Amino acid sequence: MHTFTDNAGRVWTANLNVATLKRVRALAGVDLASAILVEKDGRVEASLLERLASDPALLVDALFALCKDEADKLGVSDEDFGRAMAGDAILGATDALLDEIVDFFPNPKRAILQRLVAAARRAETAARAALDKALSTDELDRAVDSLLAVSTGSSTNSPASAG
Repeated sequence: MHTFTDNAGRVWTANLNVATLKRVRALAGVDLASAILVEKDGRVEASLLERLASDPALLVDALFALCKDEADKLGVSDEDFGRAMAGDAILGATDALLDEIVDFFPNPKRAILQRLVAAARRAETAARAALDKALSTDELDRAVDSLLAVSTGSSTNSPASAG
C-alpha cells in the first residue's frame, strides 16, 4: 500500500487488490489491470497511463474510486476529493498509483513493470533537470523576447513615444 496527501492535508492509502480493481472499473471506467501491458513480442502498451497522465479528471476519478472506502469513512464526497487534488498532490497521488499498480502484479510481470516505471521516472527527472537549468539562466528570457519580437514585428525595446 502506498499513500499520498491531498491539498486539504488528508492522507490517503492507495490499495489495489481485485476488489478495488473492480470498483475502479465500475465507478471510473478505468481498468488499472491494463495500465501497462507487455505484448508477446515484448512491445509495451501504456496508452491508459498516457490517458491518465493527460486527463487529470480521469486520474482523480480513478483515485477516488480506489480510495472510496476511506472517503466514505471520512465523509468526503467525490467533489470534495477532486477539489483537494491539484498541483503537487496530483504528482504524489500519481506516484502512489503507479507503485500500487506495479505491486499488484506477480513476478515476472512486476519486475518488468518496476523497470519501466523506473525508466520513466529517470526520464522525468532528466527532463525536470533540463528545465531547471533553462530556468536558472537568462536563456529562457532571451528565447521569449525573441519570440515576442517576431510575433509583434518589433524588437524587444519599447518604441519611442509618439507624443
